[in-house]
Amino acid sequence: MADQVATRVPNQPTNRIGLARIDYKGMPSTLCQGCGHNSISNQIIAACYELDLLPEQVIKFSGIGCSSKSPTYFLSRSFGFNGLHGRMPSLALGALFGDTSLKGIGVSGDGDTASIGMGQFKHLARRNLPMVYIIENNGVYGLTKGQFSATAEEGLKLKKQGTNPFMPIDICMEALVANATFVARSFAGDPKQVKELVKAALSHNGIAILDIISPCVTFHNHDDSLHSYAWGKEHEAPLHEVTYVPAREQIMIEDFNEGDVREVALHDGSMLVLKKLDEDYDPTNRWHAIQVLGEADQSNQLVTGLIYVEPERPSIFDVYNLVEEPLNRMPASRIRPSRESIDKINQLMS
Repeated sequence: MADQVATRVPNQPTNRIGLARIDYKGMPSTLCQGCGHNSISNQIIAACYELDLLPEQVIKFSGIGCSSKSPTYFLSRSFGFNGLHGRMPSLALGALFGDTSLKGIGVSGDGDTASIGMGQFKHLARRNLPMVYIIENNGVYGLTKGQFSATAEEGLKLKKQGTNPFMPIDICMEALVANATFVARSFAGDPKQVKELVKAALSHNGIAILDIISPCVTFHNHDDSLHSYAWGKEHEAPLHEVTYVPAREQIMIEDFNEGDVREVALHDGSMLVLKKLDEDYDPTNRWHAIQVLGEADQSNQLVTGLIYVEPERPSIFDVYNLVEEPLNRMPASRIRPSRESIDKINQLMS
């Protein structure tokens, strides 16, 4: 796949591998006009274009729900699989074990991840599978007409659904407790931040979880709702300004105001440059991250940015010492153990 010739589009700017932005697009969206999911898809397209990723080197995964339709709308040249509700993590684990050379992008929703898929989500996080896991979080089951999801805030009132009596699940908090090595939150109405976080996530050697508040304009966009555009814009509290800087080149940052700067080295040697704003925030301190999320919940704030990163922990590929050659390209004679080795194991077990 990686050896395929890149398609050149006449009269359009191209990246380092000769691809235009259109080469990273997918099918036209069938989601509601104004849906935050469409904005996220556009930023995935932009991030992959700017990182010079060959679409054939990316594999896409999703489960069930409005969010899980999103992979259709970006990287049409990439492999993809739409799985069962809540089962995307196990699908991704098997596929990426089969070919560790691929970059995985999984798109899920708050229902797909925080309800039926919570068990698989937590185990994928603790195993540190190298992939980008995006949760398009709108607080409702949009595909089945707007029922409350597990991330809907307590006391939320929706037409035909009544009042939600339950405390919400905080996906970033769950990811931190599960020992994920990259945890971030953003808002679909802040496309620059979304793009930079996606770029950083794609360069992380481990599980990169992005909880992106993505308003549902049909069922859940009341101005006083935590998942609405109006509330998000008014209450967003960035931890820092996020600018992803690839190791291979120097980037000049526009409108970069004075302030303290912390550089976080990612596994591949690239740098994530964080500009401190109101808080002296250290994204490598897991317990501080948990504290910040708790304080934001008490203050009714939407904390966005890179919440936690641990670039040095081995991924599950490192733990199992997988060979560089993809398993799915090896003949059975190389994968299947010999009769002699099986007999030896049986003798040891007897």
